[in-house]
Amino acid sequence: MATYVTQGFYGSAIEGVIPQGWIDSSTLREVPDHQEIFLSPKTLTSQIIEINQRVDTEDALTFHTPSPSAPSSTHPTADDTDKAAVLYHLHDLCDESDTLNVTTPPQSVALPNLPQARAYKGVATLTSPRTQRRGGQNPGSAGGAVAGSSAEGSLTSTTSCYYLLVRLEEQETDVLVFVNVPREEFEAAGDTRGLAEEEKLAGGLVDELVGRLRIVDWDLFA
Repeated sequence: MATYVTQGFYGSAIEGVIPQGWIDSSTLREVPDHQEIFLSPKTLTSQIIEINQRVDTEDALTFHTPSPSAPSSTHPTADDTDKAAVLYHLHDLCDESDTLNVTTPPQSVALPNLPQARAYKGVATLTSPRTQRRGGQNPGSAGGAVAGSSAEGSLTSTTSCYYLLVRLEEQETDVLVFVNVPREEFEAAGDTRGLAEEEKLAGGLVDELVGRLRIVDWDLFA
């Protein structure tokens, strides 16, 4: 069973959790200022925290598809806009040749330590051609962290992305967490049980963050 430990992000201005024993990527390579990246010491799974400019309503709603049963006069709700913002951020991970599939649509969750924030979690898969990605990233990378594969012969590389979006309206900020699980290293070994356990760890990590994420220093967003 995975153990999650308290971790400070951005100089401890944000407090959350990481799986026990995971490695701070900044000790290995340069990481963009708006990101914090942690790496599994045993697999290619990664946890990425990002602070981004809050997606405005107009941009978010380019990804909003009204329900066929909804009256044409119905205006999108705040929940519609937030869920569309999730899709905006997920698509921002992709290159033109990537395929994004939202396997678990954004689900509203309550953050005990941030009751004023609207937050959403879910799962997506990102399938990429097995060629060099933009910016020198490896195949199957997502959010800037390596999510490659040890499998040979496949034309594509698929990564499961467990995500959490926290929308801080007053701070005009979107806080994002992506937990990326490259499937190929497990599939190449025929390790379906290992893949299931890794994805369970990723989902559990997001759930732990829902319960424990908090802002320690709001000046981070000043």
